Amino acid sequence: MKFVNDTLKNPVLMGLIFIFTLLSSACKKDDSDRDLGPAPTADQVKFTASPGTDNPNVITLTSQSPGFKAMWDLGNGATAEGNTVTASYPLSGEYVIKLTILTDGGYASNTQTVTIAQTNPAMLTDPAFDLISGGLANMAGKTWVVDKGQKGHLGVGPIGGTEPEWYQAGPNEKEGLGLYDDEMVFNMNALKYTYNNNGTTFANAGNAPGIGGPTGSADPTVAYTPPTNLTWLITENNGTKYLTISNGGFIGYYLGVSQYQILSLTNDEMHLRSLDKAVNGNAWYLRLIRKGYERPVVAPVQKPMQAANLSDDFDLVSNFTWATENITYKRSYDNPNPFPINTSTKVAFYEKWTGGDGQYGNLNVTMPYRFDLAAKNKIRMKVFIPGANDFTKVKSMVAIKLQNSLLGGNAWTTQIEIAKTITPDQYNKWIQLEFDYAGFADQTLYDKIVVQVGGEGHPEPGIFYIDDFEFK
Repeated sequence: MKFVNDTLKNPVLMGLIFIFTLLSSACKKDDSDRDLGPAPTADQVKFTASPGTDNPNVITLTSQSPGFKAMWDLGNGATAEGNTVTASYPLSGEYVIKLTILTDGGYASNTQTVTIAQTNPAMLTDPAFDLISGGLANMAGKTWVVDKGQKGHLGVGPIGGTEPEWYQAGPNEKEGLGLYDDEMVFNMNALKYTYNNNGTTFANAGNAPGIGGPTGSADPTVAYTPPTNLTWLITENNGTKYLTISNGGFIGYYLGVSQYQILSLTNDEMHLRSLDKAVNGNAWYLRLIRKGYERPVVAPVQKPMQAANLSDDFDLVSNFTWATENITYKRSYDNPNPFPINTSTKVAFYEKWTGGDGQYGNLNVTMPYRFDLAAKNKIRMKVFIPGANDFTKVKSMVAIKLQNSLLGGNAWTTQIEIAKTITPDQYNKWIQLEFDYAGFADQTLYDKIVVQVGGEGHPEPGIFYIDDFEFK
């Protein structure tokens, strides 16, 4: 009894015994747990295939097997889930239907061949068949290619969304990777699908092994020979149309799937959405155009012409608002050197960023009118260039560019740029700069001003100050 009495008097020892008891209990098998059941066998996987009374080319498939999930490969390139599903077979022929049953103990599959005696042309009357293939009269079929010139011709977003929110490929971004030379030919005759990949296919990294590609984190270009026995089919489910390729076929970018939701379809353009076999949370988007199609160029609506009347003292008085692109900009910053020629209390702080993002940083403003350079053509601005910057890396340069904002990301291709190089004797003091565009008085394209200090096209940082901007 001495051990028991001593133990009761020792709270630390009592605590250890209590913890040990809990752990021992936790390690015991809970009587309420049950063993997983045995895996099903192929013999247990049974289903019926019943032709429709009104249309024998529509088959009702009913699982007669135990299990909590029934997964179907319908033999026409489409898949389905559920104990009872329907499958459409417009064309005559034999179709091998595969049912997979999943239970808590495993899974098993079995197949059954269904014979469709006659083609049912009435099932091919959806206008989408003609739009994709060119119709029965077009014996060669219609050829589609990736719409490489459009932003978002390849993209990805969340499975619950309807847009490529996470990523959109820029125009021609995937050049040379085996995507843009692919041709997808859809023929209405026998619903034949031909995938001409010119020897290589651009594949999603997670799915590339499915066509013999490598594993890795980067999307590879895979040497791949497509099968020649592919067909295609359009089906509709709850108002949503799907394009399905048979025998594991696919369209362009390989994602391990063969079914595509049709988001939009015209005679010349097709926008598709598909899943990702390797990553359940991804939805991918693909834009195609008819081979040879050239999108019509729509002339932009020109803004009115007006003489500029812009000024900003970077403190109290300004009649416009700057936008920034990859720089640190602070308005009403203390003047680092309030001496002539600039005794203003407040100026603007301009910091060029380090790294790739800062290579083309700038201040800019886009106006609701085009600049009449015949009337007003001189921009003036004061700058202060600290000598502490490392000018072996960052450039002692101030540039002002006039651009046409209607060109978007290509605005630089038609810009007018005037750049001023600041010499060492001009460091650490305010200097007045003038940018004279009188020589471009006949130009009528420009509605945007870009101010860039420290040069561009390099990742080096710099700190600068500007004041008293005028274009009037």
